[in-house]
Amino acid sequence: MSQTEPPDLPALGFARDLSDDERRQLSAYGDFTAAEDGQAIIVEGRPQDSLSMVVSGTVHVQTEAGGRHVLLSSLRAGDVIGEVNIFDPSEASATVVASGFAVLWSISRSKLDAFMHYHPAASSKVLLSIATTLSKKLRRTNEKAAVQQQLAQP
Repeated sequence: MSQTEPPDLPALGFARDLSDDERRQLSAYGDFTAAEDGQAIIVEGRPQDSLSMVVSGTVHVQTEAGGRHVLLSSLRAGDVIGEVNIFDPSEASATVVASGFAVLWSISRSKLDAFMHYHPAASSKVLLSIATTLSKKLRRTNEKAAVQQQLAQP
């Protein structure tokens, strides 16, 4: 591989079911970025319209409550960030911070739209994977809410 070629997106997360060629095509629409320990990748309250995948390392998703940072989750290689805002662009609902060195791959909504236009078969695999991820997160949230409701009852 020449030094001018971007790295290929690995077969992780929403790119797991793509062929090598489809991953290369998708990879060209986005950008790889490195984040150092403690570096904010996404800041709560700021506009957010991109989809990212953790390629390596760990990132923490956190929010602020009562003047303290509250850890919502830790994400690792293959995990996705921004899957809600890619469909419904808005402000970030949490801050994402690198925990140690991390590499992410990100695609803006406009570049995802272009990928979907030119590569509909691969796009359907990506979107189905993201929808599955969102469904699993919603199911876990519902289960947590049910437990909290039970605990709150006298």
